Amino acid sequence: MAKLVVHVDGGARGNPGPAAAAAVLSEPGGEVVDEAAEVLGEATNNVAEYRGLLLGLRRARELGATEVEVVNDSQLVARQVGGEYKVKHAAMKPLHAEAMALLGGFEAWSIRSVPRAQNARADELVNAALDGA
Repeated sequence: MAKLVVHVDGGARGNPGPAAAAAVLSEPGGEVVDEAAEVLGEATNNVAEYRGLLLGLRRARELGATEVEVVNDSQLVARQVGGEYKVKHAAMKPLHAEAMALLGGFEAWSIRSVPRAQNARADELVNAALDGA
């Protein structure tokens, strides 16, 4: 499996509040090959977004992907990982560092943010995790 498209999301109800992260991995043609979600406990929305990214990257590596196209609905995370923004918040620095280390394990990677509607399945998984489904 060479390339995977990795849709990731994270969310907190309240900020901070109960939080969850999710990832949906698919082949470039759109066939979903893996989905995962995890409840994070108390976290901020931005921390949850990073945790979704980490979850997706770990799953992609486990599936043997050599290239990932990360899609999320957090402009902040996409711009920090893409190098446009600096990571200033102390709680996000180690998450950013871990994401960059994981991304370094792939031959190629990209990240972009899209409107939430284009990240609907990952968003659904986050909400299902928060609802206890």
